Amino acid sequence: MDKISERVMALSPSATFAMSQKAADLKATGLDVISLSVGEPDFNTPDHIKEAAKKAIDDNFSFYTPVPGYLSLREAICRKLKRENGLDFTPAQIVVGNGAKQELCDVILSVVNKGEEVLIPVPAWVSYMEMVKIAEGVPVLIYAGPEQKFKVTPQQLEAAITPKTKAVLICSPSNPTGSVYSKEELQGLVDVLAKYPDIIVIADEIYEHITYVGPTTSLASFPEIKDRVVVINGVSKAYAMTGWRIGYCAAPLPIAKAVSKLHGQYTSNCSSIAQKAAEAAYDGPQDCVEQMRQAFERRRDLIVGLAKQIPGFNVTVPDGAFYIFPEVSALFGKKAGDKVISSADDLAMYLLEEALVASVSGAAFGAPDCLRFSYATSDEKLIEAMGRVKAAVEKLR
Repeated sequence: MDKISERVMALSPSATFAMSQKAADLKATGLDVISLSVGEPDFNTPDHIKEAAKKAIDDNFSFYTPVPGYLSLREAICRKLKRENGLDFTPAQIVVGNGAKQELCDVILSVVNKGEEVLIPVPAWVSYMEMVKIAEGVPVLIYAGPEQKFKVTPQQLEAAITPKTKAVLICSPSNPTGSVYSKEELQGLVDVLAKYPDIIVIADEIYEHITYVGPTTSLASFPEIKDRVVVINGVSKAYAMTGWRIGYCAAPLPIAKAVSKLHGQYTSNCSSIAQKAAEAAYDGPQDCVEQMRQAFERRRDLIVGLAKQIPGFNVTVPDGAFYIFPEVSALFGKKAGDKVISSADDLAMYLLEEALVASVSGAAFGAPDCLRFSYATSDEKLIEAMGRVKAAVEKLR
């Protein structure tokens, strides 16, 4: 349709939301679909955070806020960054937006020019590549497979750098793989980036609290590159606040000002009530974060054990986030009746139709031999879902 802009026509639909919608459509017909497709904690937002939102309503926090967010929230974020990550940011370097997703996109729009390259280790979240396209940049994908625990090496990173490289985007813990870069592994990447002082480093740390190998290390903590690192984070995963839509970037001042300028023209501020709730999340008790992390670790162990029993699933044990990302190419070419499994896309659709379990094809993440399953749901549902998947896979010949 020629009335739609080339910018939008060039984008791919979100595979995660597409599969989620297909699962919802089937469920609406009365089928017992278990959706393991969306990366959303199944916990309720902690009570003290909800109470802060109610108080904000009663206290009439119902007016426009500063474009980058309430000063009190930005100060709370600075305290969080210092307390948990050892990072020194000022409120002027913090911009709060409608989820980490918006902040990430706005950072890319603020720094990437037409034709400039953004290096993206893959497998990677489906939206990274599309955000670079929106900015008319060029996503350059660096693939790391299961034999590397889906983590790129310094040699791979350096080989991908060209005179057109503007930024590199690194997510740890990772969506979709659950991989976590150790401090030593990050140091190897930093040693490469230190040689290229014009490359901006975007660190997506939204899953930082959901890790099973101890505290994560922020890329902004390395002195060699800290003056050009942009940290992306928010409250959605750690505090079970996906629907509240609060994320932030912590950035070098010129980038923070650019992002705020962009916000001022097309969103202004995000929800005033959600901002006060996020403030309570950062300044309030943190035991809820650890309780949810422990539950995710238990579920990780459960689903990994079950998935390893499924024929053709090569399962890498994730160190963080709440996904498993099995390599499933051993099943390609197999059949169930007249249904041929030629790809991960075919397998995901087969499992939805045959097992009533929704997953996401790895093709959308840059890994066409894999499937992503979220284990952000109850133990009972995970046991039932993996049992169905196993039975469906065993029908393939």
